[in-house]
Amino acid sequence: MTVLKNKCALITGATGGLGKDIAKSLAHQSTNLVLLGRNLEKLKELKSQLDDLQLQVDVKCFQIDLNDRENLISFLDSDDVSKLDIDILINCAGIFSVEKLTHSRTENIVDMFNVNIIAPTLLCRHFIPNMSQKKWGRIINIASSSAYAAAPGTSIYSSTKHALLGLSRALYKELKKDNIRVFCVSPGSIKTNMGKKVEDLGQKYDTFLDPSDIAKYIVYAMSIDSELISEEIRLNRVEVQ
Repeated sequence: MTVLKNKCALITGATGGLGKDIAKSLAHQSTNLVLLGRNLEKLKELKSQLDDLQLQVDVKCFQIDLNDRENLISFLDSDDVSKLDIDILINCAGIFSVEKLTHSRTENIVDMFNVNIIAPTLLCRHFIPNMSQKKWGRIINIASSSAYAAAPGTSIYSSTKHALLGLSRALYKELKKDNIRVFCVSPGSIKTNMGKKVEDLGQKYDTFLDPSDIAKYIVYAMSIDSELISEEIRLNRVEVQ
């Protein structure tokens, strides 16, 4: 997978279950990393784990709250970001909750839309011009099986993931002329802390997807640089209960 060697990937939600495994998988491909997350201590811990691998990759960490739009815009306009040469954008951060729409608070609705769709949209808008100029780029939007279906108690979450799928579909067509490949990856339930909330919907955690398997799949898909592309990737469980 030499195509990813010395590229630079920005990952949101880098300290989450899936984000962490994507970072590690990319590090093994000699891809430099820019890690975004809310918890500075967890970011430092992840950087230390990556450094211990001795893979000779550059790792930068930034504490960002994607729910705070002013914080995100300030970060994107900062000198630190102006010095970054991002080849790969991975929108992995997400918020999930199980609640009926009629029982939800306005701030919860706004929070979920901020993190799940508005932040990815702003990040894409910021980094696409540089990718277009280089005629090479990868955008990976982590959606969900809820981008295609929905369950009771997930109306807000499902709405944000449907929106992310729509964004991905449009960008795929807009950007392929510039050799920027846009992937929308929609996994079923994953063995992460977020995934544990799905147990409230009656699903069996033991059947959930392993985040390391998903990470390897994503890295492989983005490494293909021929005419082949998987526009939309749906990852399901063998046993769904």
